[in-house]
Amino acid sequence: MYFATYLENKVEKVGVLKDDGSRIIDLAIIFNKATITTMLNFIAYCTDDKLKEIEGYLENANSNDGIAIEDVKIIAPIPEPRRNVICLGLNYKDHAEELKNSLGEQAQIPKVPVYFTKMTSYIIGNNDKINRHVGITNEIDYEVELAVIIGKEGTNIPKENAEEYIFGYTILNDVSARDLQKSHSQWIRGKSLDTFTSMGPYIVHKSQLPLPLTLNLTCKVNDELRQSSNTKNLIFDIPYIISDLSRGTTLKPGDIIATGTPAGVGMGFNPPKYLGTGDSIVCTIEGIGTLINKVSD
Repeated sequence: MYFATYLENKVEKVGVLKDDGSRIIDLAIIFNKATITTMLNFIAYCTDDKLKEIEGYLENANSNDGIAIEDVKIIAPIPEPRRNVICLGLNYKDHAEELKNSLGEQAQIPKVPVYFTKMTSYIIGNNDKINRHVGITNEIDYEVELAVIIGKEGTNIPKENAEEYIFGYTILNDVSARDLQKSHSQWIRGKSLDTFTSMGPYIVHKSQLPLPLTLNLTCKVNDELRQSSNTKNLIFDIPYIISDLSRGTTLKPGDIIATGTPAGVGMGFNPPKYLGTGDSIVCTIEGIGTLINKVSD
């Protein structure tokens, strides 16, 4: 099942796509529960029994149930997260290798996960604009990443039970100001400018993408293929990440974990290929979809 947050007549709603993807059905209608107005509400409410209710509703739905996708604005699945986005740096070996000249000692292949966070008051979605932030940064970069959405609260989660705590998966573009990133010993400043977190277009429920994941992921800039890899190449896989993060730290429903990016980022080229005004970034992950953004002044 594909879940989305959308605006209908400027009102935020959360829905499920019909099988052909042409229409979306408001989950508040399916459950006759007016409080399901955000993805965070729904994730906290969702159980296996609720998923079966959705499946039953979709099986019996009429062709005109819901609203046409082209008549709504799809926004980020979780536009206003409760906590910072949790990110992994250097979680693909080829990405760590390509950054050695740029980041030096910061770009060693990690023996333990490299965690950082992105502050974001509002996550942008598909077809939204990335702010160029003229006068603040001159080195804007892209990073296609698989993001894991946590489905239930957990602490000290064993690796073999990690999938129980996952709600689903989406695409995240970890936009980065490399000049700010290089000038600070911590990465949060360069990762947290407004509009520098893009996510979507949908959250795919974990039942459609069972572990272990072997999903192709790519990023194109202005139709030029820059990144191409597979999630099987993660240094630290999803069960390890969830188990490790939860050791002494409680993960909560709706938490977003960006699992890292492969080689091909702008900083890795010689000379670097940073983003400029008007550039189009197309991030695609097999089984999830495509996330498109343009850079704007």
